[in-house]
Amino acid sequence: MNAPLQSVINIGGLLVSSFLVHVGLGLLTMLILKPILTKTRLDRFMWNVPLAEFGMLIIFTGIYTILL
Repeated sequence: MNAPLQSVINIGGLLVSSFLVHVGLGLLTMLILKPILTKTRLDRFMWNVPLAEFGMLIIFTGIYTILL
């Protein structure tokens, strides 16, 4: 039932650390989410926007690490 954790992922013959894949997914999520936050003007509630975006990146990376 439990899948074994993969520390290395084979992408086209290139061995990549699974953590780098999770960080890449977090960056992709932030690239999609950033224009949405700006368009809905939710970024005006953030005191320090770059710090908040970095925090969200860390949160998304953690979520992808737990889920994948």
